[in-house]
Amino acid sequence: MIRIFHNTSYHFLKHWRMAAILTAAFIAAGLATYAITGGPNYSIEFTGGTLMQVQFKSKPDVAVLRSTLDVAGITGAEIQQFGTELDYTIRARDEKQVEAQAAGAEGISNKIKATLTAKYGAGEVTVVRSEAVGPKVGGELRSGAINAMIIASLLTLLYLAIRFDWRFGLSAVLSTAHDILVTMAFIKLLHVEVSLTVVAAILTLLGYSANDTIIIFDRVRENLRKTRKGESLAELLDRSINETLPRSIMTHATVLAATLALLLVAGEVIRPFAVVMTFGVFVATFSSIYVAGPILMYIEGRYPRAASEAQSRAIRSGATDVPPTTPPRTRGTDRVASR
Repeated sequence: MIRIFHNTSYHFLKHWRMAAILTAAFIAAGLATYAITGGPNYSIEFTGGTLMQVQFKSKPDVAVLRSTLDVAGITGAEIQQFGTELDYTIRARDEKQVEAQAAGAEGISNKIKATLTAKYGAGEVTVVRSEAVGPKVGGELRSGAINAMIIASLLTLLYLAIRFDWRFGLSAVLSTAHDILVTMAFIKLLHVEVSLTVVAAILTLLGYSANDTIIIFDRVRENLRKTRKGESLAELLDRSINETLPRSIMTHATVLAATLALLLVAGEVIRPFAVVMTFGVFVATFSSIYVAGPILMYIEGRYPRAASEAQSRAIRSGATDVPPTTPPRTRGTDRVASR
């Protein structure tokens, strides 16, 4: 069996402050973009509307195509190249058109098809696929997606609180919340369209990130039972991360290979999922080390476990790589206590 990164002793948490600054800056940039340009770029699955993928025999002039639709009364349509220079998607989201789609979904798509056929000629334009969603259905899908993410987070908190300790559970859930914020900032900054496929990627990321954190926390729990003399919580966390590093590297590498394959060759429909998941591999790795760990240190500093009398005598002060909220050089608070 190939063994890589075995018996390492990297000081990961030594750089937790710099990591916190970088992730806070990234989230702030995403929130600023939301404040300036508005909410996410929802697909018609959430907003209601008509989506058509059409293929032309020869490359069309996008400006002429847009003006043709405007003349036909299909105003404000979004036209994007979809793969080759002959394939395009047309999204109609006008409020009046959306209301019309709620009454008869096929009406707008038939109107677009008739308009393009009249302009370019019969057989020159092929409708590859057509989707239509009414505004009521779109609202239900959007609320359902939000509820799914909330429920997933609550179940994760409950599971970790039962399996480990409420300190571990709270740290993991706050780390997961960080992942959601960073991913939403990434989606906005890259103008990724939020569809059910992207929601599926976010939910997959929640489970993937939680699993990565659980692996490290499970090793932390084991090491708590065999604490080394004078070892701080930061040092114990570093040791636990190093001990799980070979497994983490292999897991992340294989998942990244799969998501990159989807990103490069799976096509336009699945590409948003692959983009979010590829980014999510790095986010999950980052948060498991530089978010969950420092949060756990903060909570342990505020609400330390009760140490045994023998262990209390053995604990020495002098921990340095802990959040500033943990009182430095205080006996019994900046060192690991047994369960």
